[in-house]
Amino acid sequence: MNTKAKPRVALIGTGGTISSIGRGSLDLWEYMDTSRKAEPDELLARFPEAAEAAEIVSVRFRAVGSTAIGPAEWIALDAAVHDAVAREAPLDGVVITHGTATLEETAYFLNLAIRVDLTVVIVGAQRPASGLSSDAGMNLVGAVRVAAAPEARGLGVLVVLNDEIQAAREVTKTSTLRLETFRSADVGMLGYADPDGRVAIYRRPARRHAPGTEFDVSGRLDLPRVDIAYSYADADRTAIDAFVAAGARGIVSASLAPGMTTAVEQTALVEARRRGVLVVLSSRAGSGRVLPRAVLRERGFVVADNLLPQKARILAMLALTRSEDPVEVQRMFDQY
Repeated sequence: MNTKAKPRVALIGTGGTISSIGRGSLDLWEYMDTSRKAEPDELLARFPEAAEAAEIVSVRFRAVGSTAIGPAEWIALDAAVHDAVAREAPLDGVVITHGTATLEETAYFLNLAIRVDLTVVIVGAQRPASGLSSDAGMNLVGAVRVAAAPEARGLGVLVVLNDEIQAAREVTKTSTLRLETFRSADVGMLGYADPDGRVAIYRRPARRHAPGTEFDVSGRLDLPRVDIAYSYADADRTAIDAFVAAGARGIVSASLAPGMTTAVEQTALVEARRRGVLVVLSSRAGSGRVLPRAVLRERGFVVADNLLPQKARILAMLALTRSEDPVEVQRMFDQY
């Protein structure tokens, strides 16, 4: 007789589509304006199949849309993960439900900040829990399986939707409504959480990730302000100047591929750097590296490698808690 104990997984709820209860089964698009957000214990009652994969400890955190989650909430969520791991020990993993709009940003922050040596999985859904043919239930089951699986240990923070396991650093939302929305453009997914229960991993992230990072947000209430200036044909300096005036300590340029801005933007960024503002050059293209050209080094700019602008902003925020030296910040971008 098999007497092996079930793995234990903490389920932390932040809200989002995966926990949304709309007006009816065909409310697959206006629920975001009117729905109620179920707490994690309610979600487990709706999808009891998740408990077949592990003993689940439910932890209430937030019940909001992901547009209401930012740096202050990231820090609080980081603390909630550490508290749950300490309070509910032993745990094999943690699953965090989250809205898909900013899911990738929360995942990447935790990938850089958390200090727990177990698997943390962020999961969302494209259709509300109450919707016809919702992906919420199967995504939740897959996330619990991955969080509990020995095969998933040591990969950093993971994102699981649509049976696909993605690394927090690379994954991004690519479609407003389609189920196959989270993709990793340059390097692809890590593996699958398939219906037979197997967690199949095919590659491992090479960049530094949790828990082996240099960042520590314990005791902080917020992060340094970093803004994103989106480049486009004939863009002027209005946004950059406004960010500097608002007190930005860093600006990420979502530049024209392969890493260029308009002449007016360039002048504004150079002036911002002279005033001590960290300048990070990313790309709006969604794929490919921004290369460290000599002229950029001379200006004191940091290049973001292949990080998307929203991910570069998070690394810049955390980097500024450690150093304002662009050489040192560039080292962090090269490693993470």
